[in-house]
Amino acid sequence: MSAAERRGRSSSGGSARPIVSSAHLVSERAAALGEFEFGLIVASNAFNRWIVRCMAAAGQPELAALDVLVLHSVHHRGRDKKLADLCFILNIEDTHTVTYALKKLLRAGLVAGERRGKEMHYSTTDAGAVACRAYREVREACLIEAVQALSGNDPATLDAEVTQAAGLLRALSGLYDQAARGATSL
Repeated sequence: MSAAERRGRSSSGGSARPIVSSAHLVSERAAALGEFEFGLIVASNAFNRWIVRCMAAAGQPELAALDVLVLHSVHHRGRDKKLADLCFILNIEDTHTVTYALKKLLRAGLVAGERRGKEMHYSTTDAGAVACRAYREVREACLIEAVQALSGNDPATLDAEVTQAAGLLRALSGLYDQAARGATSL
């Protein structure tokens, strides 16, 4: 499919213009990337709003999006995590933002910290594990059923498409990281 066909297909109202947030950044070489970036902006904000509201419905209304992500990352696989592990997993350079989230989670009694040598290791408390389970229940009720409804009679096709999209997002995140390093050296 040509770039013109993609632009026409993705636009609404019969217009051939790509749907982007910043048209001044879009060149003919990368119109699809501009559309992707706009989709990423909208999806990122929707996802952050969702995880905050899901966690509020799960009984923890005081947590911000990063707090929720850090809590789930600490709880992941039931293994203790260091600050560096959490920053690496979440691809966050500003360690102070994760440190602040950890302090908030510690005060809320959702995580515990244990000093081992020079580093703190974090794990979820019983209350943190309960919050993660409650989040999963809300997620199942509010999101998973809606996603499954998209699949119609073929959930395997939807699963394959979502898996493919996740792979594309991971690959593009690497390209954006590389571009960020390049821009830093200019």
